[in-house]
Amino acid sequence: LQKLIEDYTNLEHRFQMLDGYSYKSEIEGVIKGLGFTSDDFNKEVGKLSGGQKTRVALCKLLLGKPDIIMLDEPTNHLDLNSIKWLENYLLNYKGAVLIIAHDRYFLDRIVTKVIEIENHKCHIYDGNYSAFAEKKKQLREVQLNLYLKQQSEIKHQEEVIAKLRSYKQEKFYKRAESREKALDKIELVDKPEELNAAMNITLEPDCVSGNDVLTVQNLSKSYNTLLFKDINFEIKRGEHVAVIGDNGTGKTTLLKIINQVIAADQGKFTLGSKVTIGYYDQEHHVLHDDKTIFDEISDDYPDLTNTQIRNTLAAFQFTGDEVFKEIHTLSGGEKGRVSLAKLMLSEANFLILDEPTNHLDITSKEILEEALNNYSGTILYVSHDRYFINQTASRILELVNQTFVNYIGNYDYYLEKKEALTLAYASGNETNAENVSNSGNSAASTPASDSKLSWQEQKEQQARERKRKNELKKTEEEIAKLEDRNTEIDEELTKEEVYSNSIECQKLSTERAANEARLEELYELWEELAE
Repeated sequence: LQKLIEDYTNLEHRFQMLDGYSYKSEIEGVIKGLGFTSDDFNKEVGKLSGGQKTRVALCKLLLGKPDIIMLDEPTNHLDLNSIKWLENYLLNYKGAVLIIAHDRYFLDRIVTKVIEIENHKCHIYDGNYSAFAEKKKQLREVQLNLYLKQQSEIKHQEEVIAKLRSYKQEKFYKRAESREKALDKIELVDKPEELNAAMNITLEPDCVSGNDVLTVQNLSKSYNTLLFKDINFEIKRGEHVAVIGDNGTGKTTLLKIINQVIAADQGKFTLGSKVTIGYYDQEHHVLHDDKTIFDEISDDYPDLTNTQIRNTLAAFQFTGDEVFKEIHTLSGGEKGRVSLAKLMLSEANFLILDEPTNHLDITSKEILEEALNNYSGTILYVSHDRYFINQTASRILELVNQTFVNYIGNYDYYLEKKEALTLAYASGNETNAENVSNSGNSAASTPASDSKLSWQEQKEQQARERKRKNELKKTEEEIAKLEDRNTEIDEELTKEEVYSNSIECQKLSTERAANEARLEELYELWEELAE
């Protein structure tokens, strides 16, 4: 009995140390945190979707508690709530975490170091993504300034060398050679790569729509479950509206209804005057698998010439024989670029985009952000990319509890106001909710201006520069005048009536010697002013 009691005590202690009492609740916490419900617990893995299988694999990895976790695009297939849960989990994780991700908001929250691989080289930056982006921008500006400064100096030295050689005197030839040797020894600064060279997107509508772009009234839709009911909202011309919410709430369904891909169960929507829709589908149903990339564009836009089509596709990184790839052979990112090319050519004034940044690298996302921010039309899009939403949205519609909550601002504003606004709607006080929603219309802060020279210092500097240029110009004019005169004297001295006249010959020789002395002074002055 004593032996059994000792064995039981040891086993019970080991069971406790191995989380025997808490492992079920921990497993449930991770599974629910990554977007599953209790109803999903007994589903067979083989019957899950690709995105669900990815989340199961992530659950297993996190529960294994390894010393180092390596994650490849962990936020793909996760909704916003699941991403937030994963962020908090990783922030409290005691081991090391190595992440490959294009989710810049996620990287901002999680990472303390960024390793960038570019041009076959590895660069390491301390801090999160924003710190990396700022540091890289600063380093690029420094590199570009060094490059431009060196190129300017090289050009200047080449001009000085050419000028010295033109003076046809040995000592100036020697000075030119000395400068050439020094120029050859300069270690050239590499020119930094052009920014945003990956794609070239220009989105511009061919006509201006009416002020009322979209009006949705009492719209409802159900499949096996109710997605949304009696939703109402309006979108005005020029608004950039992001639709957010958990997976399965009906965000993509809403876009398909507005684009007339599927029908609503109840309610209606109305498009405004002269509204033309450009639709970007995350599943790329607008593409035809049996067509080549070239035919996909030419069939939809028959008025374009072959050159115009190739130029458009080149802007989206399809060159040479790549334009004859068939759509079904393309990766998700390549299909996304073809869809974006068609969107650009549509010249629509109302863009409806479903997860436009999926499969795009960070540079391409930034190019798309810039194109959308410069777009003068209206945009309605669904996205889980919080950084993208922050950069491009002027308004957010959150689909929660089968209805929409409206936020007038970007994603950071949404986070700030979410709790207060949700409570206001939950209490039924929609007037108060609207007040909370509109309370964020504050003026944007004005960035601090760069430090500059005082007005007096600028004037003095400009005056000195004008004086230097005037003196340089006068010096060059006097040099040219004296050189021309010496040439004339040399021609005069070859004439018989001059070289046979000793007085005239002496006079011209004296003048030429004085000119040479003055020229030597001017050469020295010119070199000093040119420097």
